[in-house]
Formats: sequence, structure tokens, C-alpha cells
Amino acid sequence: MSFEIISTIRSHGGIQGVYRHQSSATGTPMVFSVFTPPQAVNGRKLPVLWFLSGLTCTHANVTEKGEFRRLAAELGLVIVCPDTSPRGDGVADDAGWDLGQGAGFYVDATEAPWAPHFRMWTYVTEELPALVTRHFPVDMDRQGITGHSMGGHGALTVALRHPGRFKSVSAFAPIVAPTQVPWGQKAFPTYLGSDKAAWLRHDAVALIEHGALVPEILVDQGTADGFLEGQLRPHLLEAACQKAGIKLTLRMQEGYDHSYYFISSFMDDHLRWHGERL
Repeated sequence: MSFEIISTIRSHGGIQGVYRHQSSATGTPMVFSVFTPPQAVNGRKLPVLWFLSGLTCTHANVTEKGEFRRLAAELGLVIVCPDTSPRGDGVADDAGWDLGQGAGFYVDATEAPWAPHFRMWTYVTEELPALVTRHFPVDMDRQGITGHSMGGHGALTVALRHPGRFKSVSAFAPIVAPTQVPWGQKAFPTYLGSDKAAWLRHDAVALIEHGALVPEILVDQGTADGFLEGQLRPHLLEAACQKAGIKLTLRMQEGYDHSYYFISSFMDDHLRWHGERL
């Protein structure tokens, strides 16, 4: 698997790169970013943290606004940021911002016209990790995963369905129970059809209720987030974790919204959380 270098920029002693490759999972070019910290010398392999972004985003949102490089360089963390969906001519789309390009929901679509390209589950769990392993100095025995909103949903479900792969998992304002909120109730039947069992495999609360476990989870959620009650509903995750015995640190951050001002405010806390466990 090869890739094209779009750009590389020196930052905090490391390298922030943006790359493009032809994806076999999506059948399209895919762009992703990788921050390689300065400790990557003499063949040394470093822990890796995956950041999955939210609705309407690309790799660029967190890469440019996440403010992670200073501390990632200090801690020696490789940060990988994929795109949120396939893109381009011939790729299905929707007029709504919460469906189609920019809104892949980290599932493998089974329904027309989405199925040929919208295979983001395979992309983020199989194809991109294989490419990153081959070309970057990562220790795949020390992986963490995090994400925001739709990407928080992705981070939680990926970790819950791959027990043992990730030593740490966190999320910013995640969609914790997409089968119970409008975003998921729109996306899941569109991408996955009428098989509700398929929906539940991509619902963190449902996965926990059916026995999926991780040791602990960190979640930050803003109290002024306009999506809090209607779409995010972190109390559902809290209840599921309590019943399952999962240690959940749920921090309700007073006055913060859903934006990257919120994410960047608590990014250092999440990096330290992952760094301690990786």
C-alpha cells in the first residue's frame, strides 16, 4: 500500500503530515493526517492515538483546530486523523449535512446507493491501520482511540468491538446511543437498511448492554452543547457503564458547546489520559 504526500510541516520538533491514498475499502482516494513526534528516531516505535472526527468534518478540522501537537510531542504520541467519509465524483451524497459525504457514521453501508463506497468501518478498523503500520513508526500494541460527536460514537464502538486492541478510549460529546436519537435513526436505516440488529452493532450503549466491555472510558461533554439532550444523551452511557461495571469518567463542562473551542480546551486532558495508559 502506497500513499502520496500532500504536505509535511515541522511542528513542535515533529512532523505534521497530510497524505492521500487510493482506498480499496471505499474505492476512492482518501486523505488522512499523521503527526509524528520528535521521539521517532533510530527506528523507535511510538504509541498511536486515533482521532475520529464528527459530522461535516474532514481530517483537517482537528488537525488545524485541535491544538494537540505541543503535548503530543512532549508525550511521544503519534496522532492519526482519518476523514469521515468517502468523497468525490460518483460518490453518493445527500442534501442534508447529517447524511452522505462528511457523514459516514463509521459503518459499512449495505444499502444502495451507499454500499459501493461508504465502508468506513472497514477503512478505520482494517485498511488505514495496516497502511499506518507499514509506513509510520507506530507500536500497534499501544493504541488509543478518541473522537468527537459522530467520531466519539465511532471511537466507542470501535473500542467496544475490538476488545484488547485499544489500551485507552475517550470521547468528546459522543453520540452514545445512535439508535435512540434522530441522527442515528436517520443514518442507520439509510446506510444499513431495516435490520435493527445491524444498527445495534454500531450503538455503544447497546453494545455495553449486550456484554461488550472496556476497562474505562473518559468523556467530556459541554453543558451548553445544543445537541446535548436531543442527540448525545450521555446519561444513557453513564447508566449502561454503571450497570456493566465499566469505570466511566463523565465530566460535564459548564458553559462549553459542541465546537472545537470546547475540544481544544480539554485536548490536553485527553492526551494525558491516553499517554498514561499507553
